[in-house]
Amino acid sequence: MTASDDRESALDTILLEAEIERFFSAEAEMLDERRFDAWLDLLHEDLRYWMPIARNVRFDKPETEYTREHSEANWFDEGKDILRKRVLQIQGGDHWAEEPRSRTTHLVANVRVEAIDGADITVKSRFVVCGYRLEHDVDLFIGKRIDVLRRVDGKLKILRRAIYLDQSVLLSRNLTTFF
Repeated sequence: MTASDDRESALDTILLEAEIERFFSAEAEMLDERRFDAWLDLLHEDLRYWMPIARNVRFDKPETEYTREHSEANWFDEGKDILRKRVLQIQGGDHWAEEPRSRTTHLVANVRVEAIDGADITVKSRFVVCGYRLEHDVDLFIGKRIDVLRRVDGKLKILRRAIYLDQSVLLSRNLTTFF
């Protein structure tokens, strides 16, 4: 590989990360503006939307910090069909925890491509989600995400999303926020 090839590869990575940052920014704006149908269109039909529970663990047991997939409890482990139903519930006014609706701000940062495997792009990022409801309800969620994005007909779709909250005790009165 030549120096020119290295520069071209680095430029391709920079351009891809910029495209993904714009994608995540547009997604955040859709969620904050409650354009949930548009948000659902960003999700791949085979989506897995998973959020394990954080635990406080000994320094020598870091592998047990988050609950394990398929064998322990999680905050979420859903597909697109369940997310679609959650959206319909919120949009229909039938969701007591979202009446009146929350105002949210989603921030996504430190976006970096970790791997590319064919059409799948693994991306790590950090997030802050602030939710405000009624006069005094404030929710703050901070954590990490690992997304697998897949290009479908030239557009990015979220195939997998793993959400890792930094807090081990959920201080929110409900968990209706999308991450």
